This record gives sequence, C-alpha cells and structure tokens, in this order.
Amino acid sequence: MTLPNTKIFPILCFLMALPMTAQTISSRLVDAKTQKGIPYATVQYGEHQGTITNDEGRFSFTLEAASAPDSIYISSMGYAKQGFALAQLQDSVVLLQPKAIELSGVYVFDKELTVDEIIEKMVERLPQNINKEPVKQRFFLRQSELATITKVDFGFEESSIAELNKELMDSIAASIPKNAKTYTESLGDLYKHNGTYKLDIIKAADLYDKNQVGSFEELGERMQTIFTQNIKPDSYLKIKSGIFSQKVQVDSILSEMAEEEAQNLQDEVEKDTISGLVDAQRSAFKELLNELYYQEDSKLDLTRKTRKYAFTLAGYAEMDDAGVYVIDYEPKRGSAEFKGRLYINISDFAIMRLDVQNTERLRNFRLLGITYREVLYKGTMRFAQLPNGKYDLRFMDFTFGRYFAVDRPLKVIEKNKHVKGRRKQNELSLNIDFRMSPTQKWELVVFDQEVVPEDRFTNFKEDKTARATYMPTYDPGFWQGHTIMEPNQAIREFTVEE
Repeated sequence: MTLPNTKIFPILCFLMALPMTAQTISSRLVDAKTQKGIPYATVQYGEHQGTITNDEGRFSFTLEAASAPDSIYISSMGYAKQGFALAQLQDSVVLLQPKAIELSGVYVFDKELTVDEIIEKMVERLPQNINKEPVKQRFFLRQSELATITKVDFGFEESSIAELNKELMDSIAASIPKNAKTYTESLGDLYKHNGTYKLDIIKAADLYDKNQVGSFEELGERMQTIFTQNIKPDSYLKIKSGIFSQKVQVDSILSEMAEEEAQNLQDEVEKDTISGLVDAQRSAFKELLNELYYQEDSKLDLTRKTRKYAFTLAGYAEMDDAGVYVIDYEPKRGSAEFKGRLYINISDFAIMRLDVQNTERLRNFRLLGITYREVLYKGTMRFAQLPNGKYDLRFMDFTFGRYFAVDRPLKVIEKNKHVKGRRKQNELSLNIDFRMSPTQKWELVVFDQEVVPEDRFTNFKEDKTARATYMPTYDPGFWQGHTIMEPNQAIREFTVEE
C-alpha cells in the first residue's frame, strides 16, 4: 500500500479547510439604446435578496462562493426583465433592452375595472396588504445633507464694544461655508414593529469637513470671550428685532455658558465609550419611514384623500413576476399638492411602487422678515411581498428641499441699574440678511428581510457603542466585502480641501 506524499497531504488538508472566498460583482446598468445609466433597477440574487442600482445605474454586491446562484435577474420599469450569468456581470457595462408599458389586455381579468374602482380596492385592502408583524431587514442607508447659502450679511451698523466691530462680523460671514456637504452611510440590521425601531449597526461612515466645524467652534469661543470681558454680570440685555423685544439677565447667560462648558467636557470624556450614532440613525429612520404613503403623519395624503386626485390608467406592466396596473395621478382640486405614478398589483391590489413629486410649495411662511418654504418633496417607494403574504419596504429614495431666509434688524443693548448715571452700557446694531437652501436626501436599500417572532424583537438590545468612521476623502475600499448601494460621482469625488 502506497502512502500519500507526506509533504503534499498537509497542504491538501489545509486547502480543504479554507473557507470559500466571497466574490464581489461590480458593474453599471445602461439602456441598450441610449447608453444612459438606469437608476434604481432591481438586481436580484436570491428569493428575498437583492440590491438596487444607484442614480447612475451603478451597482455592486458580494456573494459567498458556496451560495452563488446560477443566474442574477435584473429588472426595471420600462425594461425587459433579464437573467445574467455571474460572468456576464463582470463586464464594466451591462445592457438592458427597453420595453414599453402595455396599453391593453395582455392580462386576463375576472372583471374589467375602472381606474376609480382599482383605487377604491387598493385603499380597501391596505390593512390586509401592509405588514404589521415584527420584521428584521438588512439595510444600507445613505443620507446626504446639502446646504447652499446664497447670502450672509450681518449689516453691521454700530457697536460700542471695540472688539464687536465690522471686521469681526465680516469674518464670521466669510467663515460660513456657502456649499456645505455631509454624507452618512450605514450598514446594519433594522428591527421594526408598530413604529418602534431597533438597530444593529455593522459599519458606518461619516464624510464631512471637520475644518468647517472647527472654525465655527473657534468663532464661538472668541465671541464668548468678548462677551464675558465686556459685559457686567449684574447687567441685563435688551434684545430688539423690529417690534419685538426681550429682556435677558446676563448672569443667567453666564451660568448657561458654564453649564454648556461642563457638558462639552463630559461629552468629550464619554465620546470614546458612548456614541450617538445609533440614536441618530434611529431618528433618521423615523423621519424617513414616517413619509411612507400609508403613515398618518406623511405629507403625502394620496390614500387618505383620494377625491382630491385625478387618476388615469396608463397601462399594464410586470413587476417582480406580477402583473401591475400603471396609474398616473395628479391634483384634481386646488388643495392637492402631489403628482406621480402608482404600480398596483393586479391580483391583490397592493401598491408595489409609488413615485411622487410635489406640484407646489408644501409650506410658504413669511412674517416680519422671516421666510420658510418647503419647496421639494420627491421620491420613490418600492415594496416587496414577504413570506406571510404582506408587503414591506424594499427601497426608498426621498429628497426634501427647503428655503429659509431672515431679513431683520437686530439690536442688543446692555443695561445696568446698579451703576451710577445712565443705565445703558453698550449697544450693538445689525441688519441681518441671511438666505439658505438646505436639501436632505435619503437612499435606503433593503437587501434581505424576514418576519421574526415578537419575543425576538422585544429581547433585542442595541449596541450603542457603535461609531461611524470619519472620512475626509471617500475611500472606495471602506465597504469592500459588503453589499451596498454604489456611491454616485459627487460622493466618489468628495474630498476635504487642505
């Protein structure tokens, strides 16, 4: 009997013991005719698993070799669903053929329904179609906050304190970034039930300019020093803006400053052990998911006030292997504020996709030099059927834009009744003109989801020590080995200027 080579045998055993390596697929999905990227297409690599292309058509996902499927299916509304072998997706570009929405009956109906009857059945079946059981969702969330400041003018008029001069006011105005960008990306598991959210953060990244934050802190410290050196503790401040005025005791302000300093010191000590990341992400989820069409607090009133909208049956299509009605909606009465498109399942009348955009400003407040407007409300919601037959969120892209302006005089007068002579000690007069347009954008992808027992949801405890990694420049290797929504060009090119 011949024994195996003693040198080769251990090597073979070692190789057999190695785990199967993961494979990362990256590509870009484009229209076969126009060569333009196809945004927010579904890339499915499992029964309840998949990812979404970004707004440029880019996508990537990671598979364990042992679980790699034979085919990956890609679908998007307006295109033919197509299966690809993994090898085909290694190309830098993947083509998808356009497919027009069917205008007439390729589907068999027990009874032909009018568009109003379809909408009525959709609303009627909302309680049966929306998932209310505890669910665990593997997610990737990207939050983009963009602020454009078009004008900052403190309108310096006069000051009796030498340090509070026009030069300081102008330096404060100049230090405020005119185009601030902040991106937060997080990957994890979301446990949700009845409006309660719990998070297990796997990894997170923050992209922003720390130098901008530091410059604000330095200005704040400088203003505080000037304030404490020139204002008497037993004085009070009379703050006037237009017809309004308010009296504030200086000693209470100084006390608040001291308390704030103590709190800042405590936060500095605790920041390495306790992070606000989980709480901030939970708040972001609450803000975003409150805008789902069936939520009572959502600004979108489409399913609550259907009579305000005109509905048109645009045709029929296929989504997730199910036939859907394609229905456009727009305001019928002056009070309606949205337009868009619905994709309603033909068999159970569930909304599988909803596109929305505002047709007018949602809020337009202007009073005494203060202006606030909600100018943009735009997004897409997509839903997938769970094993329990109910539907839950698979993807959401949502943008909320506002406008804020202040054009008001501001006068701060120090008065003191404990000194001889006139009570008026110091005065600062400004005429503030400030205009800003902040925009928030959320991109949420659910890669995998499962209904979980209620006790599993109840017993899950969050790890609040999770922290985000600060990145002054986008690092494409940060998410290596993880499936995420690919970043767009603006994020890929993000870098803090020296």
